[in-house]
Amino acid sequence: VQLQASGGGLVQAGGSLSLSCAASEAVFGSYNIGWFRQAPGKEREFVAASGWIGRRDVYAEFAKGRFTISRDNAKNTVNLQIRKLNPEDTAVYYCAATSSPGTGLWHSHNNYDYWGQGTLVTVSS
Repeated sequence: VQLQASGGGLVQAGGSLSLSCAASEAVFGSYNIGWFRQAPGKEREFVAASGWIGRRDVYAEFAKGRFTISRDNAKNTVNLQIRKLNPEDTAVYYCAATSSPGTGLWHSHNNYDYWGQGTLVTVSS
């Protein structure tokens, strides 16, 4: 099982960024993929998740409106677009895969089976 997060970098406040999570075909076709983030000194928090069956996308409350999760079936990637970045978005962003079928379970990192290595997003003010 392989998950590879990429796309992080240094961005000015107000800018946009698109993160990508590349998954192996076996994972992409049978797991739900979530994005989490962990800021320095803080716990890992759920951002958004996308189900592999149907159009089931789930967002954390803070992510609604500025974050968009999407699947690219041709590339086996799950992308996270972030708009209007602010310094509070600075964190390492991780993608992870879960076999949990219920969307209510996707918010907890404990329900994820596999994790990518993370990509750092730094937002300057």
